[in-house]
Amino acid sequence: MFHVKPPLTPAAFQQAAGIDPARLPRLQRYLDLLISWQARINLVGRATLHDPWRRHFLDSAQLVPWLPPGRPVVIDLGSGAGFPGLVLAMLTEADVHLVESDQRKCVFLHEVARATGTALTVHNQRIEALRGLAGDVVTARACAPLARLLDYAAPLLRPAGCCLFLKGRTLATELTEAAESWIIRTDQRPSLTDPAGAILKVEALRRRHGP
Repeated sequence: MFHVKPPLTPAAFQQAAGIDPARLPRLQRYLDLLISWQARINLVGRATLHDPWRRHFLDSAQLVPWLPPGRPVVIDLGSGAGFPGLVLAMLTEADVHLVESDQRKCVFLHEVARATGTALTVHNQRIEALRGLAGDVVTARACAPLARLLDYAAPLLRPAGCCLFLKGRTLATELTEAAESWIIRTDQRPSLTDPAGAILKVEALRRRHGP
């Protein structure tokens, strides 16, 4: 018989993510705004709001241990409703930049940042048009296939930087396709929230030349 997990509670999220309970009110305020704005603009899949602490907040928070120490510059591509970048800004000291081309979603991101007192920068433009920004980490979730993500990320990464991508069941195929254009070093771990998903870390990006 198919078993459906009950929705993750805020307390269970806090325990699974290993975060300070004092950070939960800001995340709850974020969720309240997400639900309110979802009635006006499509920010996330409607079905995912049945279990938002797992599907969105824990899915994003699982990247926290992968971030470099200190105050790394994190560039989140195709931020949409802010996952994972806005969650990372709330849970760490990272200098987070959210890149989103949809103006309405950018208004939402600004409102969440204002309402929760979260310091970050929102770039309302297409990824390809982003200039003058260099990151220690580039993140993305449900933004594009891996080969295209690497095209986007390469100009934005500092020499020792890495990419952290939340990927689903097509990862093996995407890695094969990306290898046609890129030489990369990867590490991957199972996702905490998706049995078919993975956290993919990509380093040492080098574009292939010739056939």
